[in-house]
Amino acid sequence: MSSRKPAGPKSRRLGIHVVTWNVASAAPPLDLSDLLQLNNQNANLDMYIIGLQELNSGIISLLSDAAFNDSWSSFLMDTLSPLGFVKVSHMRMQGILLLVFAKYQHLPYLQILSTKSTPTGLFGYWGNKGGVNICLKLYGYYVSIINCHLPPHISNNYQRLEHFDWILEMQTFQGQDIPNILDHDLIIWFGDMNFRIEDFGLHFVRESIKNRRYSDLWEKDQLSIAKKHDPLLREFQEGRLFFPPTYKFDRNSSNYDTSEKKRKPAWTDRILWRLKRQPQAGPHTPGLPAPDFSLSQRSYGSYMMYTISDHKPVAGTFDLELKPLLSAPPIVLMPEDLWTLENDLMVSYSSTSDFPRSPWDWIGLYKVGLRDIHDYVSYIWVGDNEVSFSDNLNQVYIDISNIPATEEEFLLCYYSNNLRSVAGISRPFQPSYGEDASGSLRVPVLPSRIPRLGPTALALCYKPCVSRTIPWLLAGHGWLFCDCYTVQGELEAWLLHLCVTHDWGVGAHGWTPGTGPCGPKLGLCLRFAEATTMWLGWGSSMGSTGVLALVGLAAPAK
Repeated sequence: MSSRKPAGPKSRRLGIHVVTWNVASAAPPLDLSDLLQLNNQNANLDMYIIGLQELNSGIISLLSDAAFNDSWSSFLMDTLSPLGFVKVSHMRMQGILLLVFAKYQHLPYLQILSTKSTPTGLFGYWGNKGGVNICLKLYGYYVSIINCHLPPHISNNYQRLEHFDWILEMQTFQGQDIPNILDHDLIIWFGDMNFRIEDFGLHFVRESIKNRRYSDLWEKDQLSIAKKHDPLLREFQEGRLFFPPTYKFDRNSSNYDTSEKKRKPAWTDRILWRLKRQPQAGPHTPGLPAPDFSLSQRSYGSYMMYTISDHKPVAGTFDLELKPLLSAPPIVLMPEDLWTLENDLMVSYSSTSDFPRSPWDWIGLYKVGLRDIHDYVSYIWVGDNEVSFSDNLNQVYIDISNIPATEEEFLLCYYSNNLRSVAGISRPFQPSYGEDASGSLRVPVLPSRIPRLGPTALALCYKPCVSRTIPWLLAGHGWLFCDCYTVQGELEAWLLHLCVTHDWGVGAHGWTPGTGPCGPKLGLCLRFAEATTMWLGWGSSMGSTGVLALVGLAAPAK
């Protein structure tokens, strides 16, 4: 017999598009399709990482952006959300902005661990220069993303390298169970690094660019020189510079600087990455397995058609190959258990045993095409609207009374306060409410996990606003609606049983034994004030919003 071990999780390939652009306080152009690869049918992208420098950071603009999304964030969300991308996180320090977008399917596997800004301007007190960082877990791997703006001018090369080291040194995560940044599986570092081309004169540089002899300039590129002498900087990789230098241009043109200063062109805008150190193969370890986490660059280039700034944007597309360390989301929202009771949407979900629950967790209802996690149409705190079925299976309702009937699809997202991220997301669905085109009431699917202690009887307690829906809901599943009454002025209780099985009589505070045309009656006494059955069956704790559990009932003992 074979002793093969069970196969681990299958490898995944994620397409990541990284953009850096010093926008020189300009507003977004009308179209960014080329820069974002929107016209590339073979792009197959899963994430966008976008870093901007020199956003308009005047006092009025900063106050407005503090209350609302800045114009660039809004433009990018409007552009990417119809394609299924959600803004996962952002970090801004004055004119430096970092944005991370991901396809919504990846949200439960993407956890934001930390966001941080490191100012380096004015001796570390001013944020016009420096870096912003987003640290996250992606399918269980640590990833740090840094967007920076380093000091300008050809003579400040040493200062640039000092700021580079300072930004890296400041990426500490005290009080959090996060390893040192150099132990992260991936660092993506990009921005307006302001490295220049040394020694060569303006004429030689421009002629080399004109004739596309970019390699003639590499040996005098300050970043390339620094990597030869700095062991840590050498660990950061970069694609070949097979594109024109991206600075400095006359605005609204593709002409290099024609002002009196006539600045020498340079590759100031760069994208670097660093993978965690891997064990090296040697004579005694020739057969090391393929790494579980690797990054390869698909493309690296500038986009000369954009003229709003004196810089041209630079973008790199990467393929990230990984074997997921997190193969299942912490929360599983079950769309098959979604059902609508007039003004309330019911949903069941389960959680892993180690999920760190919080009373501040919430579930949001979103239209497909959400821009970010706060773009919900309705939400609830799970602690207020939840009824437990078992240790890890729960039911919650969401008020949808203010949402007009629509043919649009919706999503549910579970946001974890402790994880600071989406822990679960449902498949797209259409809630059923009201009447359909034929005038018939839509009957949602009854959840399969309603407990039935006995073969014939079921009691359901819920809010009065849904009383007209209950008979319709259960009639399609063989249940007969018998009676209902109000409990403490807040709840209604419904007594139901399978058709042509038993007849029931109802008393002021419970049901009493008797006989009827369909056979013997069942005697059951319920004490709803404490939400427990006095005789046969069981209940659960009453939520603060007045929701009582689905309660199964059994026939009395003989």
